Amino acid sequence: MAQIGVFDSGIGGLSILNEALRQLPKNHYVYFADSANAPYGERSAEWIAQRSLKICQHLATIGCDAIVVACNTATAEAIRKIREALPNIPIIGVEPGIKPAAMQSQNGIVGVLATEATLSSDKFNALLATLPQHCRFVKQAGAGLVPLIEAGKTHTIETQQLLASHLKPIQEAGADTLVLGCTHYPFLNPLIETILGKQIKVIDTSEAVVRQLGRQIQEKALVDSKTPYQLLLKSSLDGKKLHNRVDQLINPSPVDHQIRSETLTL
Repeated sequence: MAQIGVFDSGIGGLSILNEALRQLPKNHYVYFADSANAPYGERSAEWIAQRSLKICQHLATIGCDAIVVACNTATAEAIRKIREALPNIPIIGVEPGIKPAAMQSQNGIVGVLATEATLSSDKFNALLATLPQHCRFVKQAGAGLVPLIEAGKTHTIETQQLLASHLKPIQEAGADTLVLGCTHYPFLNPLIETILGKQIKVIDTSEAVVRQLGRQIQEKALVDSKTPYQLLLKSSLDGKKLHNRVDQLINPSPVDHQIRSETLTL
């Protein structure tokens, strides 16, 4: 049995946790939402790196066998520093699925919706430089979306209007594929379909991230538990609110499992 830490600036990483509970249910999980400091996309690279490392060190201290940095911005700015500081723990990051998008696009036009910090990061642009030049990437920062998702406004007119304004350049460019470059954004899939229609291919890397997590814990020869998973929720803002959001966003709701939540000043 492994204890797996999952960390995000807020609730976006619940999209990764949801997939982890589906693929790897026989493990225990600790989810840390740094909601007091969200969104990370508006922070400096130095601040993101230092804060992300501090949280991952905390997860390691409480016994996590592997850690998923379930935040595109934190992965882009901090993953190398985290891996250097915690060399004995598998650290799995997330990054926009621009490579599979380039392979799947039929017309070679791919939209990328991500935070400004992710789009401007060296890691993202280095990855972009390795892809075929015939593929055109229309990059768009989703400013303002993360706070709305954090506030539970995933189905409101306000969110739909803001999302539509961000998707407009991608739509006008004729993109047939859309990369979601922030783990918060999959919760907007119903609105994306409303705005862009079903014909556009949406790339979400949650499944691939969790497959990599599974390979890493298998390599460590950690044995599956025969008991239902336990889930510890930690929030830097409001543990009870995080618990309520898990009940709303994890599908199916993990009501039959042992869940504890706490507010933690870190």
